[in-house]
Order: sequence, then structure tokens, then C-alpha cells
Amino acid sequence: MKKRILLTGAGGRLGSYLREPLSKICTELVSTDIKKNIGKLNKNEKYISADLANFDQICEITKDVSFVCHFGALVDELPFNEMLGPNFIGSYNVWESARLNNCKRVIYASSIHAVGMYKRTKTLRPKTPHRADGFYGLSKCFTENLARMYFDKCGIESVCLRIATCSPVTTARSLTSWLSYDDLIQLVMRSIDTTHTGYSVVYGVSDNDRSNLSNIDSGHLGFKPKDNAEVYASKIFADDLTEELADEGNKLHGGPFASTDLGVSAMDKMKIVYAHRGEYQDER
Repeated sequence: MKKRILLTGAGGRLGSYLREPLSKICTELVSTDIKKNIGKLNKNEKYISADLANFDQICEITKDVSFVCHFGALVDELPFNEMLGPNFIGSYNVWESARLNNCKRVIYASSIHAVGMYKRTKTLRPKTPHRADGFYGLSKCFTENLARMYFDKCGIESVCLRIATCSPVTTARSLTSWLSYDDLIQLVMRSIDTTHTGYSVVYGVSDNDRSNLSNIDSGHLGFKPKDNAEVYASKIFADDLTEELADEGNKLHGGPFASTDLGVSAMDKMKIVYAHRGEYQDER
């Protein structure tokens, strides 16, 4: 069993799916978010409200932590000054705190939006260079580079998860980019269990028939997704897809994030189902 694990963004949607499984593999799960509380806690879990942009708070809760699962951030395309604290400074605070507290590894929720301006006809690999589709994607590029630097200079291992679409399948795009919650949990667990990761990048995507994201460079993590978005294809294609397919972003990996103006929210076009764990009924 692992020692202490820190989960940032524990009050968010993805955090809600990670809390219970993480709490079962460590002596103590320290969950944190900027919210005052996140509801009922699991066995071995404690909650500390903290602001990612506040270095002293983050450094304090990172003490005696072996692994950090860094899922805290603003998740949308927003003006740069709104993202600066949580998405840029917050990442620095996490890695610098990890260095000062001798943390072994950071597992980071990066995003497909770090490479979102590539055409969807191009198969992306972990070694594909950055090509951000906005300020949100830029924050992911920054943090991936930060993680690389802290590994090269300080030996802190990192696994950067370029998550594609981790929410129920609601669009034609998500038939290629879907990451199921079960596969997300497996991906995080493999990122923790792998003996040596160094600095790694891996795409968070399920075993979708239509996917063009390749993890050929990240086989050492042992991530073998089990779910396939194709089971939702008939339902999706029965819907009216005129608006989605008319969006120029549909031609790029970043989808609506790639076609909206800088600093302008793109989440409405993504048709994300925001339900936390236990709140969503699959209506396949």
C-alpha cells in the first residue's frame, strides 16, 4: 500500500471518480479543492480546502506525500488573467512544493488541447510537439514543460495525461476522443503503480475504433483501455449533427476549442455532462 497521496481538484467531476479508488491504495488520501467541502469522505480520506495559487497552502499539504494527482484547474477557455493563478502559478506551486517535500511523482491532468490545432487526419503520439488551441491548451503546454524541467533538474517523475474527452459520449467528435471513467481510473492507477516513469506523456483515451491518438511511445505504463465509444455510435448518428459538423473546429483535434476566439468559452459546444460520480445514468 502506498503512503500519502494528494489529490488536487478533488471537488471536480473527474476528482469525484478518483477519490474512492485512490483512498483504497494508500494509508491516507489528502483531497483538496478551493471549495469549502466536498461532501462525505471515504475511509482513509481527509479534506483540506486550499487555493492552488497560494504557495504556502499547497506546500503545507504536500508534506509527507509520495504521489500528487494534480487535477485542479479552471477547465475551459477563459481570458488569460483568469487562468494565470490556478492553471499556471498553481502548477508551479505543485511542482515546487513536490521538490521541497521530496515527493516521488506527480500525475498531471493535461489535455488534448495542448495539441489541439493539429488536423484530425493526423495521428497524434506522445512525442508530437505542442500546438495549443488557446490559453487553456497553453496552460497544459506550460505545465508539461514544467514537469519535464523538474524531472531533468530535480528528478521528480511526472506522468502527463493528455485527456481527450472524459465525459459521457454526446457528440460525433467524442466517438473518437472518449475516455471512460473506468479507463481514467485505470490510467491513473497505472501512472502510480509503474515502478519508474521518468517523464512520460500518455493520451487519456479509451479503445475507440475511430481514435487517432496513439500511445505507442508510452507502453511502459501498461495502460490498456477496455471501453469503446462505438457502442454509442448509432445513438449519436441518429441525432442532428448539422451544427457540430459545420464547426471548423471539427476538422481539428481540439474541436470547438480550436475554432473559438482566444479567451472565449467553448464548453457549451462540447455538450459535456457535468454529473459527478453517482449522478449520471447511462442511457445508451
